[in-house]
Amino acid sequence: MDKKKSNSGKLKIAAVGDIHVHDTDQGKWTDFFKEVSAKADVLLLCGDLTDTGKESEAEVLAEELRACSIPVLAVLGNHDYEGDQVKKLQKIFARTQLQLLDGDFKVIENVGFAGVKGYGGGFDKYTLGMFGEKLNKDFVQETVNEALKLDAALAQLDSEHSDLKKVVLLHYAPIKSTVEGEPEAIHPFLGCSRLEEPLNRRNVTAAFHGHAHIGKLEGKTATGVRVFNVSKPVLQQNGYETPFYLLEV
Repeated sequence: MDKKKSNSGKLKIAAVGDIHVHDTDQGKWTDFFKEVSAKADVLLLCGDLTDTGKESEAEVLAEELRACSIPVLAVLGNHDYEGDQVKKLQKIFARTQLQLLDGDFKVIENVGFAGVKGYGGGFDKYTLGMFGEKLNKDFVQETVNEALKLDAALAQLDSEHSDLKKVVLLHYAPIKSTVEGEPEAIHPFLGCSRLEEPLNRRNVTAAFHGHAHIGKLEGKTATGVRVFNVSKPVLQQNGYETPFYLLEV
């Protein structure tokens, strides 16, 4: 169906994660970005933009994005860090309409978007604590830092734009329910409940993440914040031929 502005003035948000662009993907994503542009007002890319974090993969994505005529907000994922070329990726994406979020926010119409990559650590009563070897403490501290960055971004958004709805971008999951289906043994590496706390505290409307390729499309935090796992494989498993989720806010 063709894109139509909502009579209620709501913003149409398209979201997908884990597109894993390869350096041989020239032309593969052009139609995708054209369709998203026709149906949404903003596109959210929830990490793993590239397959192995190579500069050549980012260059392909930058070229494909020329077909996208709406704003694009994104966070990086673990695959984007794999090649240890994050600064190069950032410079490439800075030449496009794609804006990376990492503890900051962007306002588009009636919605404020805040984003961080997030990290692992486990969920609920199985969340890892700050105890034991330094390596374990460093693992936990990384998630704490990401949660604090997210909370700070949402706090600043509240301070400067208290009338706006708030939407969060993540790569790692903030709740367990949207990664269920993945082996329980790897849940600590798929996300962390520490990322849920800012969503509840700051009255977020919705949050999107990827990373878990065999999870559930939708869940809710303890206070009812809607959370969507928009990993490309999850969307395809749920019948989305063109893999993006559309939400009006």
